[in-house]
Amino acid sequence: MPSRPAVSAPAPCRPRQRGHHGTGDRHGGPEHAIAAPGNDRWPFDLARIQLAYGSHLRRVKRTTDARGQLAAAADIFRRLGAAPWADRADRELRATGITVVKAETGLAALTPQQREIALLAAAGHTNKEIAARLFLSPRTVSTHLYQVFPKLGITSRAALRDALAGPPSE
Repeated sequence: MPSRPAVSAPAPCRPRQRGHHGTGDRHGGPEHAIAAPGNDRWPFDLARIQLAYGSHLRRVKRTTDARGQLAAAADIFRRLGAAPWADRADRELRATGITVVKAETGLAALTPQQREIALLAAAGHTNKEIAARLFLSPRTVSTHLYQVFPKLGITSRAALRDALAGPPSE
């Protein structure tokens, strides 16, 4: 395993105020760590530095610069499956005034009620049959299905069965 580069930023990645450049670290601070060649070998560490630096920039009212760092960190955390870290980066992004939308799709995006209604509809039941079975009104069933379609990325009831089947197995 290759060793990590000798790039350091002041703990916790907050640049020291020295001179007009804003960084006093002898290694160049977080800007240097973020721009260092080969930093993509350690994406989690890179994202943590971007998160800390973006948080700092936001606190010193450099929101435009902060948004770039925070968005990049959130993207890396999501790709790595580090949900708590992605949530933290999203909170920081929201604090800069950006609206963060969760990109959950598929069955995971459905509420339990929506999932049950979608599965019954995919099995070929009518709204009236689903309503009677779940003790709901047909209009409520229709509303749930209306909310389910965009979450599954479909536009018709006919596509519901395929969308709920998941990826084809080989």
